Amino acid sequence: MRTLLIGIDSGTQSTKALVVDARSGRVVGAGAAAYDLIAGLPPGAKEQHPATWRDATVKAVRGALKQARARAAEVKAMGVSGQQHGFVPLDKAGQVIRPAKLWCDTSTSAECDTITARLGGLKGAIRRLGNAVLPGFTASKILWLKQHEPKHYARLGMVLLPHDYLNYWLTGQAVMEYGDASGTALLDVRKRQWSAAVLEAIDSGLRDKLPPLQPSDQPVGTLQAATARALGLTSNVLVSAGGGDNMMGAIGTGNTRQGVITASFGTSGTIYACSEQPVVDPQGEIAAFCDSTNRWLPLLCTMNVTVATEMVREDFKMSHAAFEAAAAQAPAGSDGLCLLPYLEGERTPNVPEGTGVFLGVSPRTFTAPHFARAAMEGVTLGMNYGLRRLAQLGVQPAQIRATGGGARSALWRQIMADIFNAEVVTLKVAEGAAYGAALQALWCWRRHQGERLTITDITDAFVKLNPADTARPKAARVRVYREAQALQDELSLALRPVFARHRAFVAPNAAR
Repeated sequence: MRTLLIGIDSGTQSTKALVVDARSGRVVGAGAAAYDLIAGLPPGAKEQHPATWRDATVKAVRGALKQARARAAEVKAMGVSGQQHGFVPLDKAGQVIRPAKLWCDTSTSAECDTITARLGGLKGAIRRLGNAVLPGFTASKILWLKQHEPKHYARLGMVLLPHDYLNYWLTGQAVMEYGDASGTALLDVRKRQWSAAVLEAIDSGLRDKLPPLQPSDQPVGTLQAATARALGLTSNVLVSAGGGDNMMGAIGTGNTRQGVITASFGTSGTIYACSEQPVVDPQGEIAAFCDSTNRWLPLLCTMNVTVATEMVREDFKMSHAAFEAAAAQAPAGSDGLCLLPYLEGERTPNVPEGTGVFLGVSPRTFTAPHFARAAMEGVTLGMNYGLRRLAQLGVQPAQIRATGGGARSALWRQIMADIFNAEVVTLKVAEGAAYGAALQALWCWRRHQGERLTITDITDAFVKLNPADTARPKAARVRVYREAQALQDELSLALRPVFARHRAFVAPNAAR
């Protein structure tokens, strides 16, 4: 009989599930279920119903089990990767009070300012948390609920993150592991403890609404009977701590030792590395997260990657293959057409009021190839802004492991290599977060069996690269993109005062 694991990645647009053979690390089954954000919300608000994630998990897991032709008794452990920072408010009975505000919700900038001011400014926040208080994080969403929906806040009994909520549904146990907890802006990442100063800045009673913290190598529990029946599994399946999508993506890409850097090119973009010590950015642009292996994960996040390329592709009515072919027709640098890709605001750099801007539109550049390539280049330059900041903090890329939809494009991988000026590789298993969740579940299960092993032992054995997809930087293009980077940086700084005026202009007109 096989020994199988399940890795679940509950994201912003879909939930994916992998069934993985515990002996070989081979993916033997996959399933997925797509969904959308709640429509019709005010500008900047991004929300989903947690029930959507539960339903999608059932569909994805059952689909993966069917493809794997798996028997319930073969599945020994499972792990959950979830979109970070989302605020799932539960009452004292464990029922969801209202839809979850997500990581990409930028409507809480004022609450960020309030919390930061109460901590003594940015320096005070960095001192107490190791991180700035940004709209993407969870803390400001809690204060927003208190100030904007006091009746809902009065019912608040427990604060969970999306992956914690799924673990709660799976096991009946409410806990939070260090990695995902570090993205709340409530945790002192150096000490791995809730920050009393930040909790007091939001509500003196907030501490009682937070779940217990636990290490990443410990199980949450086993499947409760009703959930096991819904999934088609037995109730003795062990559920690992799980973690945020970036933490699980680090495991799934073998980013479990210093020197490896992962770049995820999905709806949003992240770049992160494994560190044995906290990496705290005094400017607050790099997130000083914990990882889900009981170490740290310095990380940058940009909110706009494939959201920008997909917008251009759909507007020009091109298939993905046609989009890549068109982009290849334009030269490096797109003849000066530059995209500032802040379509949904931005997090690194922190420009929540930002919008997308094309600079350099002319009769020469107003073509599908130029716009396609400028979209690829613009979002990659945006990510490189943070990569250079990581380097300033001592995190140097020897190799970049690319994941997400953007990594499937050979042209885009070459643009990454040229802009990052580093070797770019891809992984045999493209679904890094779901695969990482399965590998963490294996680690947890084997340790639960009494084995003494590290997560690196597992990733070294199972995570494999695709040598044929390797892209290396080309000196001439590196020089072109160095100039393009300077141009984008200058454009971003120059327009930040304009963005606030623009939002004030749009708001009353949008209401008419």
